[in-house]
Amino acid sequence: MSMLSPSTIGIIGMCSLFVLILLRFPIGLALASVSIIGLVVLLGFDSTFGLLTAMPYEFAANWELSAIPMFLLMGAIAFHSGMTADLYAAARVSLRGLPGGLAVATNFACAGFAAASGSSVATTVAMGRIAIPEMLRAGYDKSLASGTVACSGTLGSLIPPSVLMIVYAIFTAQSIGNLFLAGFLPGILTAVVYGGMIIIRCRLDPSLAPMVQESTTSREKFLIFLRIWPLPVLILGVIGSIYGGVATPTEAAALGVVVATFAAWWRGQLTMRVLKSSFLESMEATASIFFVAVSAVMLTRFLLFSGVPELLSDLVKAWSPNLLSLLVIITIIYLLLGCFLEPIGLMLITLPVVLPALKPFDVNLIWFGVMIIKYIEMGLMTPPVGMNVYAVKVIAGDLISLETIFRGVAWFLLCELIVIVLLIAFPSIVLVVPGLSWNAKLF
Repeated sequence: MSMLSPSTIGIIGMCSLFVLILLRFPIGLALASVSIIGLVVLLGFDSTFGLLTAMPYEFAANWELSAIPMFLLMGAIAFHSGMTADLYAAARVSLRGLPGGLAVATNFACAGFAAASGSSVATTVAMGRIAIPEMLRAGYDKSLASGTVACSGTLGSLIPPSVLMIVYAIFTAQSIGNLFLAGFLPGILTAVVYGGMIIIRCRLDPSLAPMVQESTTSREKFLIFLRIWPLPVLILGVIGSIYGGVATPTEAAALGVVVATFAAWWRGQLTMRVLKSSFLESMEATASIFFVAVSAVMLTRFLLFSGVPELLSDLVKAWSPNLLSLLVIITIIYLLLGCFLEPIGLMLITLPVVLPALKPFDVNLIWFGVMIIKYIEMGLMTPPVGMNVYAVKVIAGDLISLETIFRGVAWFLLCELIVIVLLIAFPSIVLVVPGLSWNAKLF
């Protein structure tokens, strides 16, 4: 056993974790290695081995987690069968008359596809492959085109179904259905604020987005809108079946896969290539998510034995005499950590610390779950990690520099701050749809 106190060992472990992350060590391996070494120091090898034989299975055997691969598969089938392209075409036809119409169309198409994808990076990649070349062809400013895709893609984390929401709900013992419903209005609000910012910028500076001269007959418009029926059906079927008590989240996700598969067949695009690509993509994403999540569970157990969560939560509470100041501190912490950590790792590392600090204030954990998603969204946009930014860079290649993308993202970060202020000032934006109440006092 170590001569150091458990809390000191825990703090050393956390510092070591951040050093590994800064050195670009894979997040799952960093979490696992720090946790295992820390547990061995605190408990000894035999006790640690006993924990390690039980923890991964206990986590992975959670039935509700099986919704994650189903939702990922649903989104992959929707993308590879061309539903994303049709959604973008419908948005483009509807909004092309606005200043920055293609960028606004991309923004709302991302919001629509987010409801079928459940993943921010998947939404960014799916829409970016279609929207960026078209906006550049139309003469759009590169920072506007790339920034729109990088930031609108983050709606995949907020608009249900969301993989991050499922993980949060399981770790905090909250209703997945209520959390899904709570994400609707904030997701729509974010998309509207994004769209308003694009329109205002392009009206003030028309050189950012030249008007697209394109005509479409009424019949062509009808056929375009006819082809997007699967996505509204997916959204209504998944969310409606969960909240109506007809299906569990896993059953609703499986229903979504069936509907997406049937839609692909109906469109004549259910090929072996589509199925193979969809299954491989969803399996890779599921394996990555589960590995990080299991490693984060191990870290949570290590921190629990070290007493660090209580120590840090007491420290945070000492700095924050009221809920508002605590939320400001939490916001700053997430924005800083979001620059370095990937989404699930960020959420699972911080929850053991911030939840005890929030407990005395009687904060609704459904509302806080949406707030965490918002913080993570901002982390997906900010340097030096900014996963969505790098996803756009991969799509754009040498056409757009990383600096240009980050310059375009800055405008959307300002929009995010506006939305976060609104959600803190008016919690009912989050809680009204699931019919929940707010009892905490900000002051």
